[in-house]
Amino acid sequence: MIKPKRLKKGDKIAIVSLSWGGLGDDCFIHKLNIAKERLTNDFGLKVICMPNALKGSKFVANHPELRAKDLMDAFADNSISAIFCAIGGDDTIRILPYIDLEIIKNNPKIFMGYSDTTINHFMMYKAGLISFYGPSIMCDFGEYVNMFDYTEKAVKDILFGEWEQYEILPSPEWSDSYIPWQESNINTPNVMRKDKHGYEVIGGRGETHGHLLGGCIDVFMMANGTEIWPELNEWKNAILFVETSEDKPSPDFVKWTFRNLAAQGILKVIKGIIIGKPQGEVYYEEYKEAVIQVVLNEEHLNDLPVFYNVNFGHAKPIGIIPYGIKAQLDCENKSIVLLECPTV
Repeated sequence: MIKPKRLKKGDKIAIVSLSWGGLGDDCFIHKLNIAKERLTNDFGLKVICMPNALKGSKFVANHPELRAKDLMDAFADNSISAIFCAIGGDDTIRILPYIDLEIIKNNPKIFMGYSDTTINHFMMYKAGLISFYGPSIMCDFGEYVNMFDYTEKAVKDILFGEWEQYEILPSPEWSDSYIPWQESNINTPNVMRKDKHGYEVIGGRGETHGHLLGGCIDVFMMANGTEIWPELNEWKNAILFVETSEDKPSPDFVKWTFRNLAAQGILKVIKGIIIGKPQGEVYYEEYKEAVIQVVLNEEHLNDLPVFYNVNFGHAKPIGIIPYGIKAQLDCENKSIVLLECPTV
């Protein structure tokens, strides 16, 4: 896997709208202003928006080919060091016919986003590029009042930092606040709660090592069967990371998806599983029971380490998980450690 260059102050980053185009709608443009100011002042980055990123949700929905063009042009532009997604959505898969994996492979740089961006990450993975399942412009960099300290630290440590090993710690606090994105709420902060769980080990024992591969479980069925869905040999010895979206799919959906992963043979070849904290802890116990039902009770994978309640994806706050990077799960110490730096 190709590692991109790490970020440094003064680097230029590009914002793309690859799924929902709401960032350019008049009622949400203030989220961009917050994010740009934060990226400039707190991270020392220069921010540009690709030509079609701000044309509004209706235009963006009608032009998947232009969304793809923005992505390809951002990769091909040597002045751009990183590409951050505006937000997720539900139709990134429509840009697949317009993607040139060779452009991605030959112009490696940091790419970050989550949720429906899982589709783009599978593109990066197929092209052989390390990418980053992490914050988006509207939801995280554009957070009202303050960006979460946990998320800010993850960005600085993982995208800017240089190290040999890095432990992904659980966040000591979380939020289930729902703050509508009207500009009138711009001064409304998230209410934080103390996390009572930490990482829960709901399966397995001992230590395991593997490369990280996964994403938002809601999106898997859109990628499954396409050219970007990882082949079984790519899942071999991987640590699967999965999380659920703000749609809060039913526990049955989670159970059925894990049964599909079992039917593909994926669960039998991976080395471990990392499961994200459900947004707002909705279905917290039910999701856990669904995973246990399939992995332990049906597939009898009693030695497979399964970590639950990890801060990534749709949780508040979130960290960053780099695709393709080797990681260690230690069941006894309940630790997740990246065993190599994802940037050069």
